Amino acid sequence: MSTYVLVHAAWHTGAELEPVAAPIRAAGHQVYLPTIKGNRPGDAKTTGLKEAIQSIVDYLAENNLNDVILLGHSYAGMVITGVADLAPERIRRLVYWNAFVPNNGEGITDMVPPHFIGLFEAIAAERGDGSVVLPFPIWREAFINDADLETAQRAYDVLNPHPLATITEKITLKTNPAEMPLAKSYINCTEDIAMPHSHPWHPRLSEKLGLFRLVQLPGSHELCFTDPARIANAIMEAGRD
Repeated sequence: MSTYVLVHAAWHTGAELEPVAAPIRAAGHQVYLPTIKGNRPGDAKTTGLKEAIQSIVDYLAENNLNDVILLGHSYAGMVITGVADLAPERIRRLVYWNAFVPNNGEGITDMVPPHFIGLFEAIAAERGDGSVVLPFPIWREAFINDADLETAQRAYDVLNPHPLATITEKITLKTNPAEMPLAKSYINCTEDIAMPHSHPWHPRLSEKLGLFRLVQLPGSHELCFTDPARIANAIMEAGRD
């Protein structure tokens, strides 16, 4: 039995990963689904990346979790990298699921196409509370392109506004991921175009891990909604010893 901590993507909470956790629990593992600070109900949308990272460090400590397989989806690649830098003694393996892999001094804005940054800044300026939301057409076509319209709309309706500061803030690391003496895996969903394939998740970001295990499977960025059992199996493959 292993202990998995699955950390959600931007605009999500831990609750959206419950359908992914169920098959992993059924296989005999423990699964925890924290929600990052900034995405919890009532959280200020001015939350920055440092606070977001610390919230998961605190979660591991408060739940006395050790020897964990720590997974980050998308934005949460930033978070789990920061957690591994601060609390490596609690982690057995890092798993990145179509996730950002930062080196010291990098933010998400250093890893996305320039037009993404302009879009997010314009949306945040319009909203005025420090948050950014995804326009539905982008969600529908780029994030959850393997869903029918009803599934895409149902999933979209549970998303929450995301703090822009977690996207623009640079990470501070003592050790870059490639030099971290932790086991690492990268899960790559091959139809994921949340990042355009001219600007791919893998191998552009995955290779920053140094030595890592690669697990690839068909699917969009949002398999947690469209095929949770499939991504659950990939997570267990990525997390095994």
